[in-house]
Amino acid sequence: MLNKLSRLLNEAGISLSDHQKNQLVGYVDMLHKWNKAYNLTSVRDPNEMLVRHILDSIVVAPSLKGERFIDVGTGPGLPGIPLSIVRPDAHFTLLDSLGKRVRFLRQVQHELNLDNITPVQSRVEAFPAEPPFDGVISRAFASLTDMVNWCHHLPGAEGRFYALKGQLPEDEIAQLPEGFSVESVVELRVPQLEGERHLVIITPNKI
Repeated sequence: MLNKLSRLLNEAGISLSDHQKNQLVGYVDMLHKWNKAYNLTSVRDPNEMLVRHILDSIVVAPSLKGERFIDVGTGPGLPGIPLSIVRPDAHFTLLDSLGKRVRFLRQVQHELNLDNITPVQSRVEAFPAEPPFDGVISRAFASLTDMVNWCHHLPGAEGRFYALKGQLPEDEIAQLPEGFSVESVVELRVPQLEGERHLVIITPNKI
């Protein structure tokens, strides 16, 4: 699996240390093992997880600005855990409302010795941003409108929303509420993944 990950990283033009690669493979091993009992992801094949979960998460790393991020509706830690491994200089709060997912995240934190993540069980609307975050990240979480409405209290003055999407959600972009605008859309290239992938970066308008 380490060899396959190395090939995928080469294809994506991403350079990581052996330690980071081992952490990513360790995370996939845990996800595969826990998935049998906890049903954390519909992806069953670890090799497929490397593409659809690991690479699909870390390709957004170059676009993230800041050091404090919150991954809302993180599920089994996607994209937060892969990003925390490739961005050890940044801190990631991993938010999910389901206890079994948060228990899994705490076990990952323990086994992989990740000191730059904080798993939290909470609904996003009820979670206080003290202090506010540089970035609010979501993957397969909600529509853009729901994301900014539910998470509007989380980013700081210079903070951004980062929404990982498949096809470019032109309808959702058109329906963004007042007070929010799209700063940029990044077309993502994920080796061996079929279909389009986009990162929509949204900023709250300065009043």
